[in-house]
Amino acid sequence: QVHLVESGGGSVQSGGSLTLSCAVSGSVNAVNCMAWFRQALGTEREGVASVGDDGSTPYRTRYADSVKGRFTISQDTAKNMLYLQMNSLRPDDAATYYCAADLFICRRRVAPRTTDFNYWGQGTQVTVSS
Repeated sequence: QVHLVESGGGSVQSGGSLTLSCAVSGSVNAVNCMAWFRQALGTEREGVASVGDDGSTPYRTRYADSVKGRFTISQDTAKNMLYLQMNSLRPDDAATYYCAADLFICRRRVAPRTTDFNYWGQGTQVTVSS
């Protein structure tokens, strides 16, 4: 079993930055693909970014078009941590952010999909004021 716990959510002004963290525990060595998702009230959960072996590149990163160039996904394997650095935040970035992990390699998609991940954190809320 893989356990994920997000932290770092909060309130930030439009144009500001925020870094989210995800602590991984359990069967850490079995984890391959990791990702960040977000879900605003009344909307479906959407993929934000992923990192991991996609069968071609060992640490392929992929981003949703809406965050590309502003968000950066990274990981510290020694600390079993996943991060999402968010810059130039906009009001439409406000949502509950979730980290996710799977034992399989990352799919070659434009952005991660919920159906590709079996392990999820509890979520951390991000608000952006304008």
